[in-house]
Amino acid sequence: NEFFLLQKLNQTNIWDYGIITYWVDIYLSWDQYEYPGVQNLRFPADQIWVPDILLYNSADERFDATFHTNVLVNYSGSCQYIPPGILKSTCYIDVRWFPFDVQKCDLKFGSWTHSGWLIDLQMLEADISNYISNGEWDLVGVPGKRNELYYECCKEPYPDVTYTITMRRRTLYYGLNLLIPCVLISGLALLVFLLPADSGEKISLGITVLLSLTVFMLLVAEIMPATSDSVPLIAQYFASIMVIVGLSVVVTVLVLQFHHHDPQAGKMPRWVRVILLNWCAWFLRMKKPGENIKPLSCKYSYSKHHPSLKNTEMNVLPGHQPSNGNMIYSYHTVENPCCPQNNDLGSKSARITCPLPEDNEHVQKKALMDTIPVIVKILEEVQFIAMRFRKQDEGEEICSEWKFAAAVIDRLCLVAFTLFAIICTFTILMSAPNFIEAVSKDFT
Repeated sequence: NEFFLLQKLNQTNIWDYGIITYWVDIYLSWDQYEYPGVQNLRFPADQIWVPDILLYNSADERFDATFHTNVLVNYSGSCQYIPPGILKSTCYIDVRWFPFDVQKCDLKFGSWTHSGWLIDLQMLEADISNYISNGEWDLVGVPGKRNELYYECCKEPYPDVTYTITMRRRTLYYGLNLLIPCVLISGLALLVFLLPADSGEKISLGITVLLSLTVFMLLVAEIMPATSDSVPLIAQYFASIMVIVGLSVVVTVLVLQFHHHDPQAGKMPRWVRVILLNWCAWFLRMKKPGENIKPLSCKYSYSKHHPSLKNTEMNVLPGHQPSNGNMIYSYHTVENPCCPQNNDLGSKSARITCPLPEDNEHVQKKALMDTIPVIVKILEEVQFIAMRFRKQDEGEEICSEWKFAAAVIDRLCLVAFTLFAIICTFTILMSAPNFIEAVSKDFT
């Protein structure tokens, strides 16, 4: 038999020279010397006896899809009957290793009404020398086997000849159009963890990748036969990649929640700080931003006595304690109370009056009492501003901890999901029995 087109879903289409049958019919022999020049005769199939050899597992509407041609009869009585046709047979499809699968389809031929005692059916080797190659399948071989079955009803055997068509799917088309895009899309899913959280595109990127994988899953479902016997290999791979992408979206939501955490919601729990900021950060060799920056040393130091106060006298006035509990001391520089010896007026008779020490102290106390309320208000404002700065620094410290925890989760998921994607890719794809053979033949 010469095969033209092979398996399509759940049936096998075969074009052949025919079910080649040979037999000897002594009633159709003649003496060639009596009829010189007559070596062969051709009779219609419906005028002489023809063995009823049929395809048992036929899926054709007419069951017998062959075209009944003439029977070539030789003078010795040997008959040759080769009806051409397109045979459609039922065939079990195992899609477990799709697209690296090898399919085997049986073609069972035998007599429909004659037993082995009436027709001794013998097998001929299938001729595939004129096989026309197919773009989707490679024909591995068509081995045949003769079988004899005994039924409980009858003692005579019923022989049949079964040809097993072994086909290997060519994977170049599926590799370029399904597998390689899926691997690239899974790589894009890993880029979600490298995208900064402040960009605002982490969720949209993860959802876009998930939708892309869904489209590819629909394409796979369209080219696959509807069966629940086993899950195809490519469907397992797509499902594992979709799980990775789905988990990446979930983790991205958690990362964004950590990154934009409100400092008023509270500090980070101790167990989260220990696991993420200590253990995971040490494992990933990550350091908190600003951790290696040393505090600046004080470049300027002030002496106990300012140089400008060397030639002045410091008078410390009594302290005043406002409502906030802080003691306020007032320092005033007072010039020499002595009157000058030289008079600019040059008059010797002029009388110079100098204020008494009691009057000078009274004036200073009065000036101090006038400035105390203003100083107290200024001090309260300074304390309020300092408190606000301290709270702001505490809030920034809390936010920086949460942001660093989000960065640690991103880096940890990047490493974990990368390893998981690589392991899934090699484990699932290389589990096919003929993966190496298919890749070496189709991709080279």
